[in-house]
Amino acid sequence: MDGELRILVWNEGVHEANNEPSHIGEIYPDGIHGAIAAGLRSHFPDAEITTAVLATGADHGLSEEVLAETDVLLWWGHIAHAEVGDAVVERVHRHVLGGMGLIVLHSGHFSKIFTKLLGTSCSLAWRNDGQRELVWTVKPSHPIADGVDSPIVIPEQEMYGELFDIPDPDDLIFISSFAGGEVFRSGVTFTRGKGRIFYFSPGDQEYPVYHHPQVQRVLANGVRWAAQPDVDRSAPAVTNAAREWFDGAKQH
Repeated sequence: MDGELRILVWNEGVHEANNEPSHIGEIYPDGIHGAIAAGLRSHFPDAEITTAVLATGADHGLSEEVLAETDVLLWWGHIAHAEVGDAVVERVHRHVLGGMGLIVLHSGHFSKIFTKLLGTSCSLAWRNDGQRELVWTVKPSHPIADGVDSPIVIPEQEMYGELFDIPDPDDLIFISSFAGGEVFRSGVTFTRGKGRIFYFSPGDQEYPVYHHPQVQRVLANGVRWAAQPDVDRSAPAVTNAAREWFDGAKQH
């Protein structure tokens, strides 16, 4: 299945365009989306992996045709959530309900698509002073945790802490701890309609987290878990079957 996967990495691209922070070009010379895509290519050498950013056309590179040909969409956002068009959000939402996988990264917790799918504020505590983050596996039996170190040691990272205002996840896979004492549910899954959703928090524009081999492994595992390339891409809908639609019922 891996060779047939169609993966799209979406990133606002605003930090890169504005050179903020000033060293982002040094740690992500091809953009955050480029680093994520490169990590995925090392795990899926035969997959079709593309990228898009907010400025990629009126639909941000997320047209109906593109989404229809996407098995898994990875979403990185931070400072331009409000600039994502509502019609694009509705389109992505429909495709997730129809079975497209969605992986939401870091500050994407505040994206329109994530809050719409989860129905909560998705607010959290944060502090950005370059603390060490330890990502602990708490559900090693889950496919996303396959081959992942526990803990993943990230030398510098923005702190995310509880309370994380999300619904109870289907699976709690990773919990992070920080040098300041905070903890955070950093790897969780949800199902909406037919679609599988994975949220993973490590990965800030200030730090080269997406070059970390273990973070790349988590994202690859997430893609493999979320992908359903053979699913009929249609959202669940109301049906009104005739009483005797099932032949077996006629025998009673």
